[in-house]
Amino acid sequence: MNVKNQCIGKSFALYNGDCVEVLKGIPDNSIHGMGFSPPFASLYTYSASDRDMGNARTNDEFMQNFKFAVSELYRTLMPGRILWCHCMDIPAMKERDGFIGLQDFPGELIKLFELAGFIYHSRVVIWKDPLTEATRTKALGLMHKQIVKDSSMCRQGLPDYLIVMRKPGDNPEPVAHKNGFESYIGEDKPAGKTVFSHEVWRRYASPVWMDIRQSRTLNREPAREEKDEKHICPLQLDVIDRALELWTNPGDTFLSPFAGVGSEVREAVAMGRNGIGIELKGSYYNQAVLNCKQAELECEQPSLFEVAP
Repeated sequence: MNVKNQCIGKSFALYNGDCVEVLKGIPDNSIHGMGFSPPFASLYTYSASDRDMGNARTNDEFMQNFKFAVSELYRTLMPGRILWCHCMDIPAMKERDGFIGLQDFPGELIKLFELAGFIYHSRVVIWKDPLTEATRTKALGLMHKQIVKDSSMCRQGLPDYLIVMRKPGDNPEPVAHKNGFESYIGEDKPAGKTVFSHEVWRRYASPVWMDIRQSRTLNREPAREEKDEKHICPLQLDVIDRALELWTNPGDTFLSPFAGVGSEVREAVAMGRNGIGIELKGSYYNQAVLNCKQAELECEQPSLFEVAP
């Protein structure tokens, strides 16, 4: 593997390098599950590296580069297992795109995954507060003053999406919840009016997740580098935890090819899985190492009930 640095723990491995090159060293059909947020084409700047896919000049250029990673992800994923991708529509800007509107980034990703051989399995809409988005982005279509001026330019806020793809074939190791769901991930825990597991399943199977805790993320500030970076936004841990519970077993090996500060890998470790993460940016990688080591340490600590006499 062509890597700058690596850290191997008891239940995780992190690599600081180009994901396409690192993926080439992973055996065929060896990964039980995958999940990540891809670089958002030219919308955000993550680093100054020429190898950073987010530094593409156009969306087409990004897709041409990203397809090499998708091909390797398909090769390494176990048959019948799940890859999920966290993404959103991309705002089109007058100065960059020639018009104000939206680009269907999730749809383009689905097409790219399908060309590599994946099956489109499902899609989850993750609700986000439009007022929070309006405050952060100052988007014309979300400004209240636009209703007074010309509401034909008003639009809805942008949700997040979880695009879920499946590799064809029979899953050799079924993900079986023999006792159903015994816990719940998210806010507003079901009251258990019927069977608790049924209530949890109903929430998880909903096409819209309204109960994701938006603020439950890893601390991003230690990995921030202002000189070359305009965006860093770790994925909500509720989303990761639900996906891990739904589509992997304890002891499975889970991969994140765009690990960032280690959110997916850390949660895999915390939930009894083995995690593999690949991250190009050095400051992100260093923070991911700290986060995953902390998760391992917490897993090794006995609970109050285990040490009580």
